[in-house]
Amino acid sequence: MEWQLLADGEAVQTGMVWDLNVAPQQTATIQLPVSTQGICPQKELLLNVSYKLKAAETLLLAGHTIAYDQLSVREYKAPDLKLANQPTNNLATLAPTITDNDRTFLIVSGEGFDVEFNKYSGYLSRYQINGTELMEAGSELTPNFWRAPTDNDFGANLQNKYAVWRNPELKLTSLQKDIENGQAVIKTEYEIKSVGAKLYLIYIINNKGAIQVTQKMIAGDNKEVPNLFRFGMQLRMPIAFSQIEYYGRGPIENYSDRNNGTLVGKYSQTVAEQFHPYVRPQETGTKTDIRWWKQLNESGNGLQFVGDAPFSASALNYTIESLDDGSDKTQRHSPEVSKAKFTNFCIDKVQMGLGCQNSWGALPLEKYRLPYQDYEFSFIMMPTHHKATQK
Repeated sequence: MEWQLLADGEAVQTGMVWDLNVAPQQTATIQLPVSTQGICPQKELLLNVSYKLKAAETLLLAGHTIAYDQLSVREYKAPDLKLANQPTNNLATLAPTITDNDRTFLIVSGEGFDVEFNKYSGYLSRYQINGTELMEAGSELTPNFWRAPTDNDFGANLQNKYAVWRNPELKLTSLQKDIENGQAVIKTEYEIKSVGAKLYLIYIINNKGAIQVTQKMIAGDNKEVPNLFRFGMQLRMPIAFSQIEYYGRGPIENYSDRNNGTLVGKYSQTVAEQFHPYVRPQETGTKTDIRWWKQLNESGNGLQFVGDAPFSASALNYTIESLDDGSDKTQRHSPEVSKAKFTNFCIDKVQMGLGCQNSWGALPLEKYRLPYQDYEFSFIMMPTHHKATQK
């Protein structure tokens, strides 16, 4: 048996137990020499345990892992998401400015950054840091309640039962701006008439261009509104942002009711690796229990996302629309789907489970569904830059 103690995803202690001496269908208590002394009390501690063959058996080589588990020694504590201004070389902090003399855009500018909001939609429509565009031209950061239906979803006819959430019309009813505590604050309100709900989006922008986004939905009294597939937001970044680093469950895709086979850890991957070519295209690539996620270019520059609690996320070179067959299966194959010329990033408070009890009508267990109710999700997206190695 091999064990490994991780502090915030980094191995700090390792060990091996060579002789277990446990008979089949029996249990035993084993004392591991794990110590938390000297480890920062704020760090999450996880214990990975894996059981490996000491000798080769038929088709399995010695050292092959036959079982593993991950135990929580110290639980993860989400950071305080109160966004603060960052000092610059002992100079006075300059608050961002808000320009409202453009017909179409509300512009927030600061030290090395420009952020724009579309006055007609209220959505964030441009994010530029030190000359680098972090959003695909013409796109917006938008609320997202839909996923490309899975085979299980089709079996339960959810593509039609939940269809109101595919493209719900959000009517902007209020757009407010202000400077508070040296930061720009943009508040928008929407009506979602098709479900009788209200949606609020609040953006707080600090002096370095980091943005805290809070998405809040207040459900109406209509008891007939169906469940949601997900509650989150969608961001299109230029295709150059093709590198991923994250601290959460991986390395393969996993979902709320199908993630026990994955381990929380730090992973480095590419966007191209996220897409699983199912015979029929559908939702794919999501990772759960994310503590932080970085979407980077080859130079190591990009955005880091941190939530008010562990969240789920995905990054693909495919849009949700391109993977969605609509109201009926068209029996396409994944290679027939055209790739997008950008990186489509989804960040969710939560996404509905996959079910997998059967593919002809069963829903996920109730605890993995998203009923029509109030939801609130807050995350910070902050510019991150490559740090050269000191020699």
